[in-house]
Amino acid sequence: MNPASLDTSASSRLNLARTPTPLEFLPKISREMGVEIYIKRDDLTGMELSGNKIRKLEFIMADALKSGADTVVTCGGAQSNHARATAIAAAKLSLDCRLILRTADPSAPPAPTGNILLNCMAGAQIVWITPEEYRRRKNIFQREEKRLRQQGRTPYSIPEGASNALEAWGYIRAMAELARDISRLPEGHARRTTIVVATGSGGTTAGLILGTRLLDLNARIAAVNVCDDRDYFLEVIGTICDTAITTYGLDIPFERERDIDIVDGYVGRGYALSRPEEMALIIDIARREGLFLDPVYTGKAFYGMIQELKRDPCCFGERIIFIHTGGLFGLFPQAGEMTPLLS
Repeated sequence: MNPASLDTSASSRLNLARTPTPLEFLPKISREMGVEIYIKRDDLTGMELSGNKIRKLEFIMADALKSGADTVVTCGGAQSNHARATAIAAAKLSLDCRLILRTADPSAPPAPTGNILLNCMAGAQIVWITPEEYRRRKNIFQREEKRLRQQGRTPYSIPEGASNALEAWGYIRAMAELARDISRLPEGHARRTTIVVATGSGGTTAGLILGTRLLDLNARIAAVNVCDDRDYFLEVIGTICDTAITTYGLDIPFERERDIDIVDGYVGRGYALSRPEEMALIIDIARREGLFLDPVYTGKAFYGMIQELKRDPCCFGERIIFIHTGGLFGLFPQAGEMTPLLS
């Protein structure tokens, strides 16, 4: 498929993201690791540094408006980048926004810092729930939708991370953009490229896999999971890919075991929980490359990539493109953990 044709292959979308985003070379880390490492700056997609989320929301929000919704409902962790991107997009589109966010004690929610502050400034209503309640979030969604309908509202629910078959088009289109980026590099597509990305809800990875197949690119998609494990993501990403292939009639080969490449083992203390060595790497990259990673997604994934390279410098081939999926505001609530490492 021609990259240009991807723009008209899916449902309608809104023009919310500032694309194309830059592709930058990381000279110092590349020299140290003995491999070309580039970074796709999807932290610069706009909507107040919304990262990868806004590419997905271009399709999701278009569908919400098409359905006649006046309120969007979504969920995530306390410092969810997706929730913040949704809140800002909703404000831009004159939609109300209700966020279902998890915290240890809903009666004493976190202070309004980082993404929480931006959610509040954008006018989002936050519903705090416990991690245990979050495991039953489908029921919470139904409860909130019912309340909104009783108030005469028309809600539209967006899954965690905006990860479903529709939003996968955000990174199918991004893969076409990456194809153009690669074509401008030395040896272009002749040099096999590994695209490394953090995966937390699976949608970005699914879109990249589908885009690679649709464009028949000589590229490997390697996803570093920041929560759960390989089996979980084989199921989640596989379901998104299978649903998109069926829903949109995509004539591409896809096999879960063959096409979903999970680099497992770097969850560390758990989702949104950082180890000192991860924080130290984030600081090191900022000082050496002037690049800021976040502690929830890109910091863990970059740490995992570096550890894999230390074990085997050839494990990702000659060229790596790391997708920076954003999350800068997640750094600020971690200042206490980072401060001892700054000296």
